Amino acid sequence: MIRLAVTGALGRMGRTVLTLADKSEEFQIVGAVEKKGHPALGRTLKDLSVADKEIRLVDDLKEVIEECDVVIDFTEPASALNHFFIARDWKKAIVIGTTGFTKDQMDLMVLEKRVRAVISPNMSMGVNLLFSILRVISKILSKDYDIEIVEMHHKMKRDAPSGTALKLKEIIIEENPSLNWQPVYGRYGITGERKKEEIGILSLRGGDTIGEHTVIFFGEGERLEITHRITSRENFARGALLAAKWILKKEEGIYSMEDVIGLKEAFEKFFS
Repeated sequence: MIRLAVTGALGRMGRTVLTLADKSEEFQIVGAVEKKGHPALGRTLKDLSVADKEIRLVDDLKEVIEECDVVIDFTEPASALNHFFIARDWKKAIVIGTTGFTKDQMDLMVLEKRVRAVISPNMSMGVNLLFSILRVISKILSKDYDIEIVEMHHKMKRDAPSGTALKLKEIIIEENPSLNWQPVYGRYGITGERKKEEIGILSLRGGDTIGEHTVIFFGEGERLEITHRITSRENFARGALLAAKWILKKEEGIYSMEDVIGLKEAFEKFFS
């Protein structure tokens, strides 16, 4: 069985990951970590009705890192970065679904070669398929169509735009690097005519919306919209657990969920 430690254990995603892992015959939960000062520290997952395990909640990944094979992290950027380097130092694999990283924080991880890690702003198979589809569409339409991204999430989400929306923006730019792209995060007042180089990114927050992303290509006389909606956090959790199994078989390096699912190879073969 794969020995699993989960950070952010009592957050929305941490709870979901632990619940699914507890039901799986492939995983053994050996560690659950929460931030310092959390009122549930010292209590067990069973006592907290998260999983049927007498695993005590601790506030430092180092307390359980030796016992695990892989860490799954859904916390916040500073904590996730710390957990990333703990995993590196103990030669453990890590799956990071945390979003909101700065460019400098992301560069620190991406440039690290001595760790096995899957880092993705979205663990959903459908969203990662959207990433691959967008690469193809962007190559064809970006020069002649205006592109806007709309994302919506629950009112408790702290970062905006979402990590997924930023990834969508990055894909569009990567596929057409010669254009002088100008991201616009919302509009207000007399903004003048829309510039061709703009990528509009609008963030909506409210209620219990788990996640929705739409990329819109505006042409002359037509409009193409691609939308992905999440209706259950279990999609993210299942993706994270899939990534946890996958990364244990890989060499050291930084991987994405597109790598886990094999979408890059599939699309390259399809369009070759």
